[in-house]
Amino acid sequence: MKKVIGHEKIISSLDNSIKNETLSHAYLLIGEDGIGKSIIASNLAIKILGKKEEKDYADIIHYRNIKKGMGVNEVRELIEETNKKPFEGKKKVLIIYKAEKMTQQAQNAFLKTIEEPPKGVHIILLCENSEAILDTMKSRCQIHKLNVLTEEQIRQYIDENYKMLKEEEIKIIVSFSGGIPGIVDKYLNDDRFNSMRDLGFNILKEINCKDMEYVVKYELEILKFKDKYEDLFTIMLLFIRDIMVYKETGNEDIVINKDKIESISYMSREVSFTKLNKLVSVINDAKYSLDRNANAAMTLDVMLLNILEV
Repeated sequence: MKKVIGHEKIISSLDNSIKNETLSHAYLLIGEDGIGKSIIASNLAIKILGKKEEKDYADIIHYRNIKKGMGVNEVRELIEETNKKPFEGKKKVLIIYKAEKMTQQAQNAFLKTIEEPPKGVHIILLCENSEAILDTMKSRCQIHKLNVLTEEQIRQYIDENYKMLKEEEIKIIVSFSGGIPGIVDKYLNDDRFNSMRDLGFNILKEINCKDMEYVVKYELEILKFKDKYEDLFTIMLLFIRDIMVYKETGNEDIVINKDKIESISYMSREVSFTKLNKLVSVINDAKYSLDRNANAAMTLDVMLLNILEV
């Protein structure tokens, strides 16, 4: 099974529930993307089946790629799956990723199954934002909140997975990761993620241009990252956070994007707190609209126009 750094109390609690035969029928693991939810869920599922080796098992069912939401029809399929007998043994585990994407109607349709799944069936829900999960769903689950890792734990993760890095690069990555191992992996392995990071910063660097070509140029660039808009908005908000922090303190040590410090320093002098706060509102409004399946091109146009006008 995959090694997990951090979350010792949660893992110990889950292991004890297996040892003491006090497993819950349903678990809700809450935490940011890349924090380790899926690894903990997969390891737990393997242990529930009484296995030790990490591989694909017929009785561990993964429900992934819930992008625009899981409706009632999809939940009916999920319920049908829970009622099928285990293939290899006496137990079956369903892992549902991005459970917050389930509509309220879908969650209500799933309540009875969550409360009383068939014998031997265990359900693990993974979510980033628990506010989107109905209280009636939460009350039927054992809930575990995964916190970000400490700097020491992130350094341990980097040391175990990326041994050839220099200390200066490690400092940048530790700061940028925000305690999330998945962001370390993206930073070091995902060229597309780093292109998106550059794009987010360039959008902010040019906010004073007052040129309508800005909207056309960056709308086309953003549309290249379809289904990754949330990551882009998060990147932009982190840059704005750094500009505000540096503007107020002048302290490089508490800047997250340390590799962009020269530009952050420049923008901290050129952009007012009022404007920075308005930018945060504009980006959050765009995120809210896209979360509710608004037209992407139109939403991005409005966002970029509002950025120029703040």
